[in-house]
Amino acid sequence: QVQLVESGGGLVQPGGSLRLSCAASGSILSINFMNWYRQAPGKEREFVAVITSESGTNYADSVKGRFTISRDNAKNTVYLQMNSLKSEDTAVYYCNAGIRTVTNVNSYWGQGTQVTVSS
Repeated sequence: QVQLVESGGGLVQPGGSLRLSCAASGSILSINFMNWYRQAPGKEREFVAVITSESGTNYADSVKGRFTISRDNAKNTVYLQMNSLKSEDTAVYYCNAGIRTVTNVNSYWGQGTQVTVSS
């Protein structure tokens, strides 16, 4: 019933910038938290950033000061602005959201979008 679709990934040079988007669709009554996670090859999935329905934010230490998370409630979309990118940021980035529908409350995941930082 609910889908999350990420977009905006790609190849960028070190020091460059990229903005990721994740749009939620379906029979959505409300969205609580919206997260970004990432997973590099051979590594465990790690938390990147979160934004709540009350616009509170938190970031992993590794991206603090470089990444900014935001949301557009009217569009059910969360964004991740990534600046000063470095090779260590290379990973598949996943969005995650806590969503209430007419039938239940659940945590949903997108399929992910690849971000590659390389010269």
